[in-house]
Amino acid sequence: MTSAVRASAPTAHPDQGPRAEPAPARGSVEVRLARRAGLLYLVIAVFGGFAHVVRLQVYAPGDAATTAANLVANAPLVRLSFVANLIQALVWLCLALVLHRLFAAAGRYLARALVMFIVVSVGIASLNMVHQLGALVVATTPAYATAFGPIGSDGVALLLMDLQHYGYLIAQLSWLWLFVLGLLGYRSGMFPRPLAVVLMLSTVCYVVDALLQFLAPGAAHSFTAVFVSLETLSEVTLLVYLLIKGVRIPSARQRT
Repeated sequence: MTSAVRASAPTAHPDQGPRAEPAPARGSVEVRLARRAGLLYLVIAVFGGFAHVVRLQVYAPGDAATTAANLVANAPLVRLSFVANLIQALVWLCLALVLHRLFAAAGRYLARALVMFIVVSVGIASLNMVHQLGALVVATTPAYATAFGPIGSDGVALLLMDLQHYGYLIAQLSWLWLFVLGLLGYRSGMFPRPLAVVLMLSTVCYVVDALLQFLAPGAAHSFTAVFVSLETLSEVTLLVYLLIKGVRIPSARQRT
């Protein structure tokens, strides 16, 4: 009787019941993260590029009257560039988190250092925006011309724009995150070696350029074309690679 009941009881088959969802492949997750980083980097490039173009349009080094007049004539654009820089700063922080998640397995401490350098750079750049806003306020508010005189208020506006220029150079010194990113990509095999090396070399250009601007401004202009070319090449290549390829997925043998 008991054996008959047992025989008639339905037996469970391995293919019955809910099936567990297969875990996503390791490579597909990393590629998605890399392309997400590429999209964030694209947003930074668009907003940062717009702000930089506006800054070049209004800032006339050594010419207070022209700088103040440009600020007044382009006040709406300057305000838009201010907001664009603030948005860019927030996107930078999101990019830092994505890059940390992408490269944490390649080097935990290096990935943390990357985040730290980005946070420091964003903090300096965000505080530095106060100088641009201050220059705009001084140039467009008649009370400052009344208090300092037209020439004096123009001089204050130029001083604030000069301070913003040097503030960006200070932030540029903390762009060591790009060196760390190149090092992580090189060690993990997730970036082609030429790209990783170019990223590290461009970081050296950023740092040397900033130091020359402080120590020997006259000599710095002689190397500007070389520095800017390598910096632009590295960042454009990184952006295109992240958006199109994502990252390379090295084999287990390559990772060891």
